[in-house]
Amino acid sequence: MGFELMNEAKRLPKMSPTIKVIGVGGAGNNAVNRMVESGIHGVEFVAINTDLQVLEACKAEKKLQIGKNITRGLGAGGRPDIGEQAGLESEDEIRDIL
Repeated sequence: MGFELMNEAKRLPKMSPTIKVIGVGGAGNNAVNRMVESGIHGVEFVAINTDLQVLEACKAEKKLQIGKNITRGLGAGGRPDIGEQAGLESEDEIRDIL
């Protein structure tokens, strides 16, 4: 029985974990920028923001603008309700990037 399990394990594809650091909003994007600048490797950096200008300046490999219809590329103005609406509007894109 044990031998069969070992043979089965050898046939399975080798998988390696994916580590993602996701920065949301201005503070989260700043944290991602600092980590990228410090040279952290082996991590996929993702920036999520409503503010297109801030997002374009972020150093993350992947970027996602959320709430395009709600904020029209501007920030949420520190209003959690606007951020929540933006997240709900972009729920499918957020799921895809995760």
